[in-house]
Amino acid sequence: MAAAALPLAGVRVLDLTRILAGPWATQNLADLGAEVIKIENPNGGDDTRRMGPPFVHDAQTGEEADAAYFLSCNRGKESVAIDIASAEGRKLVRALAAKCDVLIENYKVGGLAKYGLDYASLHAELPQLVYCSITGFGQTGPYAERAGYDYLIQGMGGLMSVTGEPDGAPGGGPQRAGVALADILSGMYAALAIVAALRHRDQGGGGQHIDIGMLDVQAACLANQAMNYLTTGQVPQRMGNGHPNIAPYQAFRASDGHLILAVGNDTQFRKMAQAMGQPAISEDPRFRTIALRVANRAALIPLLAEVIATRTIAEWVATMEAVDVPCGPINTIDRVFADPQLRSRGGRLDLPHLRCGEVPSVANPIHFSDTPVQYRNGPPALGQHTGEVLRRVLGADDEQLRAWDRQGVTKDFTR
Repeated sequence: MAAAALPLAGVRVLDLTRILAGPWATQNLADLGAEVIKIENPNGGDDTRRMGPPFVHDAQTGEEADAAYFLSCNRGKESVAIDIASAEGRKLVRALAAKCDVLIENYKVGGLAKYGLDYASLHAELPQLVYCSITGFGQTGPYAERAGYDYLIQGMGGLMSVTGEPDGAPGGGPQRAGVALADILSGMYAALAIVAALRHRDQGGGGQHIDIGMLDVQAACLANQAMNYLTTGQVPQRMGNGHPNIAPYQAFRASDGHLILAVGNDTQFRKMAQAMGQPAISEDPRFRTIALRVANRAALIPLLAEVIATRTIAEWVATMEAVDVPCGPINTIDRVFADPQLRSRGGRLDLPHLRCGEVPSVANPIHFSDTPVQYRNGPPALGQHTGEVLRRVLGADDEQLRAWDRQGVTKDFTR
């Protein structure tokens, strides 16, 4: 398929982000066809390049190349190593911005103003530029100046208060999610906002500033838990693997491990009870509706746990699948990537890497019928595309590239 068929073909993005939230946004834009130019500090680049182990290794020397963390959120981009602390480096980045549709950054509030790369400065010159800022707390408010990290935001944004076992239970206490959800969700909202702002611009509205605050995102993603509080005034508590609005909808121990039983309505509950050989449970007046099952959770769950413990995970999955009741194993990550469903949909990728030959990656979950996601490039080595991009976008010649390298303004690590 020609690149022109990709949904965001022709969109050029200047990526001044690092770590996870911003790179997650720009990786999604790259997957959808955007040209993403990632600006990195020549002295080490994106911090996640060093956030290991584990690392991938140079195919020739065996030396450590980049951390797996970096590979998770930077495929499809071109790495350009420019020192924006230098006057000439700032000029180069401003020149690149003038050739781009989008600029995305995750510096602290006001951090780019001293370089003349803040929204106010660039919008005056480039009124069609879509400018996206991702910070911990947004551009306004009493916390705007604070640094924000995923762990902090999961705590301040309420997610940890409803994640983990209740106080007093074994292992009780707040828990963060096992992946950086505040970062990832902020990146997804940023990508969506950028696409919407491009649509607005292309309809004649001009460029604008997108302000993504991770705390705002985390609060928005509390979903039903937020509404449970806002409609009742009662503060949701940690429930371990239980669900505040549905029962049974949690993990159970089978004879050989743990499984999930996710009974979402009353019809499924009756089918579950019949398949278990326990029809009386579904007829019990305490359990006939979702609301009654939630109210009488303490009586229901031990009854089910006793039955489920008598058979294997595979037996229960087969039994429940036969009656269309959602049930499945709690897979370790190796089993996730061995699962025939994920394999059939191409969940794992192997992509080219300048130093390592090939590196693994995880496929974008979007499946278009007419414009499928394409993986044109693997994650870049630091400064891999410095010369190529400055030639293509700014028309620089070899003499100018060598001069910038000598001055320490840029670095082409492929030379």
